[in-house]
Amino acid sequence: TKGDLDVTIRGIGNVDAKNIYTITAQTGGKIEEIYFDEGMWVKKGDLLLSIDPVDTPILLDEAKLALKKAHHEAEATASNLESVEAQKTLLQATYNRYEKLREQKFASEAEYDKAKSDLQNINAQINASKSQIASAASEQLRLKKSIEAIETKLGRLKIYSPIDGYIASKEAEKAAYVLPSATIFKIVDPKTLWVKTNIDERLANQVKLTQKASIKLRSQPENKLKGTVERIVAMSNPVTLEREIAIGFESVPTPFYINEQAEVNIDVAKHENVLKIPVSLIAMKDGKKGVWVARQSNAYFAEVSILAQNDTEAALASGVDIDTDLLLYTDKNKPLSEGMKIFR
Repeated sequence: TKGDLDVTIRGIGNVDAKNIYTITAQTGGKIEEIYFDEGMWVKKGDLLLSIDPVDTPILLDEAKLALKKAHHEAEATASNLESVEAQKTLLQATYNRYEKLREQKFASEAEYDKAKSDLQNINAQINASKSQIASAASEQLRLKKSIEAIETKLGRLKIYSPIDGYIASKEAEKAAYVLPSATIFKIVDPKTLWVKTNIDERLANQVKLTQKASIKLRSQPENKLKGTVERIVAMSNPVTLEREIAIGFESVPTPFYINEQAEVNIDVAKHENVLKIPVSLIAMKDGKKGVWVARQSNAYFAEVSILAQNDTEAALASGVDIDTDLLLYTDKNKPLSEGMKIFR
């Protein structure tokens, strides 16, 4: 018959994803609560689990109280400084007056010395108050940094989902103790779901990015899903002599299972309006490919040139035409030979 022939390359692989997020604990501790399980969908920002903070909230409260106390002490010291500076104005005027009276011999040395001593004392109090204010400011800054650090630590005890995704695995339970960087969840970005398959190097050079493909999951053999070639790994496997190909899903199957076996058929070429025959008709004779044909009442072997073929059909470039009578040979029939008498 004449028609179009789609040439495909078949491969067996497993469901995987380009982006699988490993969710880990940023700090060690006992899991206080875990809110999701395997096979559940999550939204970006969903709280996945919380780790027992132990006494960290108490330390935060104490730091906040200490900051409030330091703030009040700083306010009291500043208020006291204003009062002392007001006293200094008066004592400075008194000292200036006694200094002039002393020069004019109208004030005794003792009165002058007392005014000078009072002024020096008030200056010392002012300097002490300023030092206390500076110290209080430093203490407030230290406490603020401490509060920020404690709040950051508390924030690390709550773990949120980084994406909208599907939980492929959960590797910890409530009340379990987890170490820093220990894996707790693996979340799949469903938009990056694909099937990884290995194709023989002799065929892989026909595979190109964006080529269309069909996918059949082992759990859904009746459903033929559409896919597209999204990655061709640059390095071949030196042992198996195969190249890894990743075929992405056009629409995400629901449900899906990571590592599930899948069959893929990649459309690598299409030949239009060609002469096609079933692959089962192709035979070998003297190392040459051909078909058995009927001429009158005898069988003859006709060598053919195969343009392309898939699992079921072959496109012929030469050797026979659309009017040729082809013979189907099966194991139940007597072996065909050149010029053999046939009955139709």
